[in-house]
Amino acid sequence: MSKTIIISNRLPVKIYENNGGYELKRSEGGLATGLGAIYQQGENMWIGWPGIEAHTNEAKEQIKAKLSLINLCPVFLSPDDISNYYEGFSNEVLWPVFHYHSTYAKYEKTYWESYKEVNAKFRDAVLEIAEPDDIIWVHDYQLLLLPGLIRAVYPDITIGFFQHIPFPSSELFRLIPWRIEILENMLGADLIGFHTFDDARHFISATTRLLPVHSLSNVITYNDRPVVVESFPMGIDNKKFESMPGEEQVINQVNELKQSFDGFKMVLSIDRLDYSKGILQRLEAFDLLLQQYPEYVEKVILYMIVVPSRDTVPRYKELRDEIDKMAGNINSRYRTLNWLPVHYYYRSVTESMLSALYNMADVCLVTPMRDGMNLVSKEYVASRTSDTGVLILSEMAGSAKELIDALIVNPNNTSEISAAIIQALNMSVEEQQQRMKKLRSVVSKFNIRHWVKIYMDKLNEVKDLQESMKAKHLIRDSRSALEHEYLKAGKRIIFLDYDGTLVGFQPEIDMAFPDEDLYEILKQLASDPANHVVIISGRKHETLEEWFSKLPIDIIAEHGAWTKKQHHDWIQLPGLYSQWKQDILPVLERYVDRTPGSFIEEKSFSLVFHYRKVEEGLGDLRANELMNDLRFITADKGLQILPGNKVIEIKNIEVNKGKIALRWLEEQEYDFVMAMGDDHTDEDIFKAVPGDSFTIKIGGNISAARFYLRDFREVRRLLRGLTFISSEYF
Repeated sequence: MSKTIIISNRLPVKIYENNGGYELKRSEGGLATGLGAIYQQGENMWIGWPGIEAHTNEAKEQIKAKLSLINLCPVFLSPDDISNYYEGFSNEVLWPVFHYHSTYAKYEKTYWESYKEVNAKFRDAVLEIAEPDDIIWVHDYQLLLLPGLIRAVYPDITIGFFQHIPFPSSELFRLIPWRIEILENMLGADLIGFHTFDDARHFISATTRLLPVHSLSNVITYNDRPVVVESFPMGIDNKKFESMPGEEQVINQVNELKQSFDGFKMVLSIDRLDYSKGILQRLEAFDLLLQQYPEYVEKVILYMIVVPSRDTVPRYKELRDEIDKMAGNINSRYRTLNWLPVHYYYRSVTESMLSALYNMADVCLVTPMRDGMNLVSKEYVASRTSDTGVLILSEMAGSAKELIDALIVNPNNTSEISAAIIQALNMSVEEQQQRMKKLRSVVSKFNIRHWVKIYMDKLNEVKDLQESMKAKHLIRDSRSALEHEYLKAGKRIIFLDYDGTLVGFQPEIDMAFPDEDLYEILKQLASDPANHVVIISGRKHETLEEWFSKLPIDIIAEHGAWTKKQHHDWIQLPGLYSQWKQDILPVLERYVDRTPGSFIEEKSFSLVFHYRKVEEGLGDLRANELMNDLRFITADKGLQILPGNKVIEIKNIEVNKGKIALRWLEEQEYDFVMAMGDDHTDEDIFKAVPGDSFTIKIGGNISAARFYLRDFREVRRLLRGLTFISSEYF
C-alpha cells in the first residue's frame, strides 16, 4: 500500500536531552498542525532535521527510536552542515535574493557544495523508506534540489513541492550562479506550489527564460513530463485560535493586560527578527504619527514583540541594535509620567500570551517588506471572535491577496502606514465588524486543512494528466503496433511536415535546410513501392522545390496553396488572391519596428510574423497584441490567423493542410495512413484523416493526434526504423 512521505528542513517536534535520554515536544506551527493529519496516519512518515546534534551512534539510534513512535524520521546534520547549508546557502543566498534583498547575498561556493551534499543526505533518507508508488511532498527553500534528486532514482514516483517564501522575479533569481541546477531540480516535482499567483508567475518566467523549456498557461513541459505550477494560499488552524480566548489562562492574561493598558488604544506588532519584516519602517511610521498628531500622545501604544532569530549574525545583530535604538529614541522623546509609547520586547511569546494580545489589540500592524504568506495576520483575524479590531496589512504579504478587507498599505510608505493607523483608531464599530466578518469568513473557509486538501487533490490530478499523456507517447507497445500495421499494409501514404518535424528549429529560417541524413531517410522511405511520401509544409514552394525536387516524393507547399506531384509541375490552388497583403503588411511592419529580432516572411498567399529571435516574454507579448489587432482587420477579408511555434501566419482561409491532404486520400485507397507534424496547422491533417490513422504530434502532447514524439530526432529514428524493418521483412 502506498504511503505519503513529507520532507522539510525541520521535524515538527522539539527534542530535549534529559538525564541521558530524550524528550519530545510537538511544535505548534501551522504547517505541523496541517500536516499532522497526514504523517500520523498508517505508515506515512515525516523526514527532517531533529534540531539537535547526536554525537554518537548510540544517541542517533535513541533519537530514531523515539521519533519512529510518532512516524518521524531524522536526518542528522553536522555543525558544518548547519553553518554552510542552512546558515550559509539557505539564509545567506536564497533568503535575501528571494526576499528582494540581493545586496545581502554571499555567493560562496562552499555554501553551494554543502547545500548539494545535505540535499543528497535528505534524498538518501527518503530512498531508505520510499517505494515507487509512494507520494513525496517536499517543503521549502532549503530543499530545492530534492525533487530532482529523487526523480533521478524513481522516474515515475509522485512528487509535490511547496515553497513557503516568495519566489523572486527572473531578473533577481538569475543573479544566483547556480540558478540552472536549482530550476532543473525543482522541475523534478510534478506539482510546484506557491502561496501567491505572483510567485508562480515569477517561477514560470524564470524557467522559460533560463531553461530550454516552454510553458502553456501554468504547465511547464520538462523531459516529456508536464509540471504544473499553481498557487495555494496557506491557511491556519482557525478553530484553535477561535477557541483559545475562552481558556482560563488566556482570560487571566487578558485581564492583566487590561490593568496595565486600561484607557489606551493598543497597536500590536509581532515579528521574527529579520530585515524582510519592515520593523524599522513600522517604528518610523509610529514616530511620524506622534509628530503629526500630538493629540494621540497618552492615548495609543505600540506593543512590539520581536522574536529572536540569528542575532549572532552581524547583519541581524545590527538590525536588532537599530530597533533598540529607534524604540528608545521614540520613548525618550514622547514618554510621560503615565505613558510609554513603545512597549518593546525582544523575546519569544507563549501561545496563551499571543492569544491574549490578539484579543487585546485594537489594531494589528503587519507590514513586511516581502513575505510568502504571513500567518500572524490570519491568526489575529481568527482570534477576533467579537468581530471588532482592525488589521493593517502590507501589500507585499501573500495574505494581502486574500484579506482584501484589511487596510492595505505599502510598507515603504511610512506616511501611508501612519495614516492607516489613524484610520484604524477612528474606525466605527460598525465598519470594524463589517470588515472583520468578511476577513473571518475567508480565514475560516481557507484554513490549513483546506490548503492540504486542495494541494493533494491537485497533485492527484497532475498524475492523472501525466498518465493520460504517457499513453499517447509512441513508446514500445504503441510503436510495435504501428510497425505491425506498416508491414502488413500493401499501400501506404505518409504525410510529413518539415520544420520542427524532420529538422529542428534554427535562429534563421534559411539555415534549416535538409542534411544528408534526412535525404537518405526520405530516399529509403520513398524507394519502397508500397509507400507514397508527401512533404506537407508551410515553406515557400520555391524553397521546397530546391530541396526536394530530386526525390521521388510529392510536395505540398505553403500549407496547401501549391502542390507538386512527382514528374509534374507546380499547381496553384484556384480561387486564391493576395490583394489583402497591402492592408496587412503595414501592420506587421509596425510590429517589427517595435520588436527587435522579429521579421516578416512573405509567401505567395500568406504573410508570416517571426519572433523566434525576440527576447523571451516580449515576443509572446507582441504576438498577442498583434493577433488582437489583426482580428479586426481580417474579419471580413476571408483570412485566417494561425499562431505557430514563434510565428503568426495570416493566410487565405481556403488554404488548409487537412483539406489538401484529403485530396490525396480521395484519389486512391490506402490501408496505412500516417501523418506527422508539430504545428497548429498540422492539427487540420490530424482531424481530416481517418480515425485509425497513425497521427503523431511532434514536441507536445496537447493535440488531436493519437500519439506524440519528443522531437525531430525521434521522428528520424522512427522513419529509419520503418525503412529497416521493411527491407529486412522483404
